Amino acid sequence: MTAALPETIPPRPELRARAAAMLGIPLDRLPRHIAVIMDGNGRWARQRSLPRIAGHREGADSVRAVITECGRMGIEILTIYSFSHENWKRPQDEIGALMALAYENLIGRRDELLRNQVRLLHIGRRHPLPPEVLRELDATIDETKNCDGLTVALALNYGSRTEIVDAARSLAREAVAGTLAIDDVNEATFSNHLYTAGLPDPDLLIRTAGEYRLSNYLLWQLSYAEIHVTDVLWPDFREPHLHAAIRDYGSRDRRFGGV
Repeated sequence: MTAALPETIPPRPELRARAAAMLGIPLDRLPRHIAVIMDGNGRWARQRSLPRIAGHREGADSVRAVITECGRMGIEILTIYSFSHENWKRPQDEIGALMALAYENLIGRRDELLRNQVRLLHIGRRHPLPPEVLRELDATIDETKNCDGLTVALALNYGSRTEIVDAARSLAREAVAGTLAIDDVNEATFSNHLYTAGLPDPDLLIRTAGEYRLSNYLLWQLSYAEIHVTDVLWPDFREPHLHAAIRDYGSRDRRFGGV
């Protein structure tokens, strides 16, 4: 298990400088915001003749390890794809187990988040998440709201297309109400109506288990992100794999359409 951060956490610039030196990349090539698609829990369990929930449980330990290491390195934001809008199509027993696991982790790891100064946010629709999950989600968000370390955006019941539709509906309501002029709708206005309003776009997307697709994840926000795909299944993903992804990112020449 990954050790907790010390009670007194160094300032983020110091953490980032240490991380860049440790990884051997320029400080300005250390990402601010990392997004992750955690894939391969089911395959991990199947390879071991275990029920799928065993893979999800082991995957929760990978989440903990990555959160802790991102905090150590001074990463500002980590967005993790926990449960997609499409995941409601899965068997009811698996959905129930996943919701129980979310409930369990929101309670069981709240003190650790506070100790490590991790702020939790939720991106996604609230309905139809179970009331007990929403209760503990809201409690964790409220208790960590003043933490000034890593921000973790939990994509729970998230789908990028529904996010874009919800943003369009919100803009339309404001236009109809006369509080927003049509000519004032631009990229910045639209971004401010997404679930991720106030957060910078991800610099780096990590996808595990060798899959090369976005799976309806942060379609607007990932427009200029660098993508790192690894064959490692999510339950096996630990600090060295995170470091490899960041080194890969640090080697990229990001031009944003320029020369």
